Amino acid sequence: MTASVTMQDPHDHFAHCVQVFGGIPATSRRLGIDERAIRRFINGERPISDGLLEDTAKALGLLIAEATAAEGHIAAAIGIR
Repeated sequence: MTASVTMQDPHDHFAHCVQVFGGIPATSRRLGIDERAIRRFINGERPISDGLLEDTAKALGLLIAEATAAEGHIAAAIGIR
């Protein structure tokens, strides 16, 4: 089940994106942001800017493309496509 997230709570939304990336270290690498800053965004110590959300959306798009390509290679290797 997927919970809907409103933009009224961007810190919770960003925290969810961090989980999708695989945690704070992975998010730090994907976004090129220090791990401490990631924690501060999640904890509400720093505001979530439109630029951060845009960068996060772009990085999620790249992750989707990488996952789709990996899935395709696996499917082809085991003959399900």
